[in-house]
Amino acid sequence: MAEKKIKADKALKDFGDEIVTQVNKGKNPELVFTLRGLSNIIFDQKARSLRLGDKTASRAFFNVAHTKKFLQTVEVASISKNLIKEEKHASLRDAFYQIKRTLPGTKINIVDEQTESDKAIEDLEVITGVSREQLHFNANKNGSIAGKVVILDKGDTIDWSKLGSGGWSIPSNVEDITFKKVNAKYILYMEKAAVWERLHEDKYWDKQNCIIVSSQGQTTRGIRRLLQRLSEEFNLPIYVLCDWDIYGAYIYSVIKYGSIALAHLGSKMTIPSVKYIGITGDDVIKYDLKKHLIKLDEKDTSRIKQVANYEWFKGNKDWQRQFKMFKELGGKVEIQALSARGISFISDKYLPDKIKNKEYLE
Repeated sequence: MAEKKIKADKALKDFGDEIVTQVNKGKNPELVFTLRGLSNIIFDQKARSLRLGDKTASRAFFNVAHTKKFLQTVEVASISKNLIKEEKHASLRDAFYQIKRTLPGTKINIVDEQTESDKAIEDLEVITGVSREQLHFNANKNGSIAGKVVILDKGDTIDWSKLGSGGWSIPSNVEDITFKKVNAKYILYMEKAAVWERLHEDKYWDKQNCIIVSSQGQTTRGIRRLLQRLSEEFNLPIYVLCDWDIYGAYIYSVIKYGSIALAHLGSKMTIPSVKYIGITGDDVIKYDLKKHLIKLDEKDTSRIKQVANYEWFKGNKDWQRQFKMFKELGGKVEIQALSARGISFISDKYLPDKIKNKEYLE
């Protein structure tokens, strides 16, 4: 913890010193950073993760087109510096309101929308090489977890197996959590909270000796980092359970390879060993779910074509077959369609069989 604090503090000091040095030399203060656009995203075949390329851009203070974003970046750096000093954390919304003010003698706000301060924080991540969490900015909690795990968090001992129907609420910053005990064969991540609740009520994690994790749609950074830590520190396999639609496939790929939006974090947010357990087009046929198909719309069809052409999916025959099955079956299926076979079919039959028989995609 102390090392990370020192690293973040030094990175911010270096950031400020560079600006001061430029001013003292009579130069136009300039921020140079790696471009985060799609044109500068590279799929690293060796690391099996997305990362930023070498293209850079700059923002100069005395450039009308750059001034506002320059100020926004300096402002979030100042807030971060104070938070680290005070050993406190701010939500992204807190940061927005701390920055949102009108420049003296003008009618111009430093930020008008939270998206501006969020992007400034991401820019600061790229410039300093320090993560948002280490800069003491946290996002909202969004996820639940249960299993035979005991952790130490801020001095409190928490047992994930004894937290009632809601499980443990996953924070956005999991860097300082200490694992005291981890008893599990694997981790099961699912995109839907409702499916997690079904498995939790069935005590799936207890019967199968695993850890169950959920979000509500796309995974948060906190969840991805927690999954990565459990995978790396305890050598636990991770299985992903999503709807059989193109967005489920993308959620899986983000956990495995990283996301375009966070390519600047590289392998810090990827788990190349993760496997996709379902739902699949084969499940639709095997478990007679055709009557539960939801017809593909234009947006679905366009997205399938786009995702199928991503470099990390292009040469994968199994996934290309799934993309083809979307078109052949003309629809998509939700995980909850399995409930038609029985309310606990997913816990008692579907998941145990698929894991036992190694019926997953990579």
